[in-house]
Formats: sequence, structure tokens, C-alpha cells
Amino acid sequence: MWGEHRRELAGAVRQTTNNRMELTAAIEALGALKRPCKVTLVTDSVYLKNGVTRWLPRWKAQGWRTAGKKPVKNKDLWLRLEELATRHVITWRWVRGHSGTSGNERADALANRAIDDLMSSAP
Repeated sequence: MWGEHRRELAGAVRQTTNNRMELTAAIEALGALKRPCKVTLVTDSVYLKNGVTRWLPRWKAQGWRTAGKKPVKNKDLWLRLEELATRHVITWRWVRGHSGTSGNERADALANRAIDDLMSSAP
């Protein structure tokens, strides 16, 4: 949203995980911006928010290994998100899911509709 302008994006993918879709949502949102912006990116994903604000620098410094020395999952998406994020000034804000936050409830409805559409289409 920007002023009176609102653009909604939605999508679904077969054979994926919730974490990959949370990352993909942020990637698609930032990728839709045509020029550098000040952005408040609101998410109900602790994985996304902590990953981008806390874990990412440590993962990179440790050769894309977690604190437990395991490979970071979804590295491809983290790299793309980092690339897009450098174009903008982003405030990452976490909200509790399913708690009545209007934008978050709308995002959940869009995601559920996209999943329903995917599941009703041919495999």
C-alpha cells in the first residue's frame, strides 16, 4: 500500500513448505516495487523476520551454516531476498497471526484462495 494505492499479490506452489512461501511472499512484494522505497514489511512469520534481521549476517559469516553447523535451509531464497532488500530501506515488523490485524487477515485470505485455486486446477 502507498497512500490510496493498494496492490495485492497472491500465489501458491505445489510441493513446498510454509517457510519457503513466507520468504517468497516477501521476495515478490519487494520485487514488485519499481524504484527504491521506504518499506514497512509486516509479517506473521518469526522465521522470516528473525532470519532477515538477526540470522542472515551470522549465516553469511559462517559460510551459510547454522549455529548447529548445518547448511542453512532455503539459501536460494535468502540470497534473493537479501539482494532485493538492499534496494530499499525496510522496517521489518512482526504481528501475531490470526489475531485480527486487518492486513495480515487479508494476506491470509489471499493465500488461502491461491491454495484453493491451485488445488482445484489440474496437477
